[in-house]
Amino acid sequence: MDTPAGSSFVPDSCTLPTAEQPLRVAEFQALFAASLREVRRASSTQLVLELDADPGVEHVTRDLAAREGQCCSFFTFSFTRGEASPGRSLEMSVSVPNVHVAVLDGVQRLASSSMSSPGPA
Repeated sequence: MDTPAGSSFVPDSCTLPTAEQPLRVAEFQALFAASLREVRRASSTQLVLELDADPGVEHVTRDLAAREGQCCSFFTFSFTRGEASPGRSLEMSVSVPNVHVAVLDGVQRLASSSMSSPGPA
């Protein structure tokens, strides 16, 4: 993945073809711009993203996480209903091993910047 500013945080272990990486980033940016409510760093190796719980958003989020887990198998994604507003929010937890904390940092930057921008043109 690349951050909006263009600095790459994709590890060599990612198996997604290079040409497809910007498309995947755009998918995450669009999801975050449209549906992300909050970004929380639970620990150095865990990021929690609170999204709208609309069934369409949940389907897109789970599909995107599954596809990302296929090319970057070091990611662990889990989903729960938001504690602050059960039924109205979906929490996606993204965890990585210590060796991939820089990648998680990049995901956090992407999420935070996408929340405050209209997304890709």
